[in-house]
Amino acid sequence: MTAAAAASPSRASPFKGRLEWRVLLRWLRDDGVLPAAEADKLAQRFAAGDSAQHPLVRLGAAGLADARTGAVLDVEALTEWLAKRCSLPYLRIDPLKVDVARVADVMSINYAERRRSLPVGVTPGEVTIATCEPFDLDWIPEIEAHTKRRIKLVVASPLELAHYTTEFYTLARSVRQAQKNGQVSAPANFEQLVELGKAKQLDANDQGVVQVVDWLWQYAFDQRASDIHLEPRRDMGAIRFRIDGVMHTVYQLPLTVMGAMTARIKLLGRMDVVEKRRPLDGRIKVRNPSGDEVEMRLSTLPTAFGEKMVMRIFDPDTTVKNLDALGFAAHDAQRWETLTGQAHGIILVTGPTGSGKTTTLYSTLRRLATDEVNVCTIEDPIEMIQPAFNQTQVQQAIDLGFAEGLRALMRQDPDIIMVGEIRDLETAEMAIQAALTGHLVFSTLHTNDAASAVTRLTDIGVPPYLIGATLIGVLAQRLVRTLCPACKQPDEHMSRDTLAEAIKPWRMSGSFKPYKPVGCLECRMTGYRGRSGLYELLTISEALQPAIHPTPDISRLRQLALQENLRPLRLSGAMKVAEGLTTLDEVLRSTPRWEG
Repeated sequence: MTAAAAASPSRASPFKGRLEWRVLLRWLRDDGVLPAAEADKLAQRFAAGDSAQHPLVRLGAAGLADARTGAVLDVEALTEWLAKRCSLPYLRIDPLKVDVARVADVMSINYAERRRSLPVGVTPGEVTIATCEPFDLDWIPEIEAHTKRRIKLVVASPLELAHYTTEFYTLARSVRQAQKNGQVSAPANFEQLVELGKAKQLDANDQGVVQVVDWLWQYAFDQRASDIHLEPRRDMGAIRFRIDGVMHTVYQLPLTVMGAMTARIKLLGRMDVVEKRRPLDGRIKVRNPSGDEVEMRLSTLPTAFGEKMVMRIFDPDTTVKNLDALGFAAHDAQRWETLTGQAHGIILVTGPTGSGKTTTLYSTLRRLATDEVNVCTIEDPIEMIQPAFNQTQVQQAIDLGFAEGLRALMRQDPDIIMVGEIRDLETAEMAIQAALTGHLVFSTLHTNDAASAVTRLTDIGVPPYLIGATLIGVLAQRLVRTLCPACKQPDEHMSRDTLAEAIKPWRMSGSFKPYKPVGCLECRMTGYRGRSGLYELLTISEALQPAIHPTPDISRLRQLALQENLRPLRLSGAMKVAEGLTTLDEVLRSTPRWEG
């Protein structure tokens, strides 16, 4: 059997060549997907006019439903049905898993568009090609001879093929153009290799570089990335995205192109393009595919092989999310609203880096920033520009730190003050002074749980009596991945006893509907899609004061807090497990053990 024959559909069919709507309608009727009467009616309608659309696209727009299941027959459903009928794998193209750099080596864009096919995977012995024409295969021997590899066919939606063919080849062309206009050797690193006669530098404004940077941002928005990493390695540069808290390698490209991309982004972010020896910070605002403005925080760091850049993307909808969207349970949402409605005092939000503290603070401050109050912030750096706030950036070079900025804010007639982080005694003392003089102060700390914020303050030198007098609440939080709603399934092996054993000493009440991750095309086979917050809210009432002053007793503070309706982080997570929103493994991985 030839390689071409091995790649062909195995179901016996006299049909060869491009798909036709008449043939597809006959097969849909034969398979019982469409009733004969409906198929005949549709045939009469289609015969009345010609269309250049692919027949799957034309049928998908007809508003059909599967007679067997009642499911909508859109383009994806019809493509999946076709794949099964011709005994070929169905593929939903995941651009994160395609080595775009190797696509153009298999076939040209004109060839791909003419054959309605797209290479999506290349291994030493095989090329996987997605097509929406599984019966038009005369070209396979030609590609096998060109690549010296066996061809494996999969069936994909004609809409996806058209979209990704343009995107992949445009990117590959831009990278080649940028590389052709620049040097071939790597930029300076700690083991510099000198190649004579190849000293031409790549211009950050080169059209190829501009196109690659534009693609990078649009691609990151499409993939719901929260961070973009440009990482120089020994031989190549790696582009990685963080999606739902997990890193994904997206693309590898020459170091010269990555260096030019970094230079262009620094230029747009008003950073010092020449300075590569020390870390730099910047910010930039771009528009996403929907036309909304998106802010990105830029950070560079010198590494062994060049300048590394990280871009943190801030969702424009972050500050308008309600507490339910952030993941607050009704119990904690009501207590948080009451706490943030106080006229004065200090409220701390704690958790590790990347736990969503900034999102919670901005969302809360946005709701509090009415025309009747003056909201001022001192941040390092300013995470997101908010017109409703008066925001100040810490600038250590001119001795404008948190303490100095807070001292200045006190003379600006504020009602609510947000301090990016309490890092030292001087900043803590200024925050306490602001709270004692009638201001509501928000800030962050890095602690494992809410009660540990008290010991953290005492560790930096704050007297316990001042903590008891000014601290009114601490919110500890974490982020956990949420189960993909498209593929999650009930977990028959998870029992209430299993969950109870994991969250001792607390008891679960209410509904119990645990689910498990499965994996599908929507979630890239991870089983998870999106993240939600877990919260532990400690409100400092009079009953808790004896555990703070005169000597802090954290164990006693935790026990008293439980009596005051505190729900620890792990219990908060267990409730989301019981509701079928996440898994026990995810909760145990993200939350600390209760030490009360």
